[in-house]
Amino acid sequence: MAGTEAANEDIVTAGLLVIGDEILSGRTKDRNIGFIADYLTAIGIDLREVRIVPDVEDEIVDALNALRARYDHVFTTGGIGPTHDDITADAVARAFGVSIDVDPRAVALLKTRIPEDRLNEARLRMARIPAGASLIENAVSAAPGFSIGNVHVMAGIPAIMQAMLESLAPRLRKGRKMLSRTVPADMPEGSIAQGLSEIQDAFPDVAIGSYPKSVDGRYATDLVIRSRDEARLEAAAKAVGELVARVAAAGGR
Repeated sequence: MAGTEAANEDIVTAGLLVIGDEILSGRTKDRNIGFIADYLTAIGIDLREVRIVPDVEDEIVDALNALRARYDHVFTTGGIGPTHDDITADAVARAFGVSIDVDPRAVALLKTRIPEDRLNEARLRMARIPAGASLIENAVSAAPGFSIGNVHVMAGIPAIMQAMLESLAPRLRKGRKMLSRTVPADMPEGSIAQGLSEIQDAFPDVAIGSYPKSVDGRYATDLVIRSRDEARLEAAAKAVGELVARVAAAGGR
């Protein structure tokens, strides 16, 4: 990793590159970002950044090179299908400066689902893999994703992306898991902001977030405490809970 936390083995970071004109136009509503964020958090990888780019090779290459220099892992979704605008594999090959061609391993996988007489030129596009990449299995439709360097290229269709991520997960480098606790507060943020700031000062190593919401027309707040150290997490969560109780006892002011 080229980032500032490279020496901290507890922390493994990731960026996500979402590729596709259909996402940016609003025609397709992305369902992958939230799933990937939840999944990575659960296995000990911190998703730090998400970028969305169109089906333009230069923009994919630029974004990919920026992300892979900054994070331990980069995941991409979209653009590895059989049509002319599926250019992600070519962009990845260009970013790494390697050749790309139909890969016999990928062809063999496609043949498990597609009769050989139907394996036309368009479908063979899904078997084009950059030189030196390893394949990511796809239990849904067989067409594989691939990993090269710290970049992991997956499909945009949610069910297929999820299958690929499940297949990929065992070989990913992971860090210490981020733990979290949520303390609900039946009051607006303004009622607890000062006290919450004081608790954050007392626990600089713990992330404390305040998330306002509306419940039955009333303002309320979820206070989310996050840390990799369970003892520090529990201590901070206790302090937040006591703050909420004090403010509530005083009438929520």
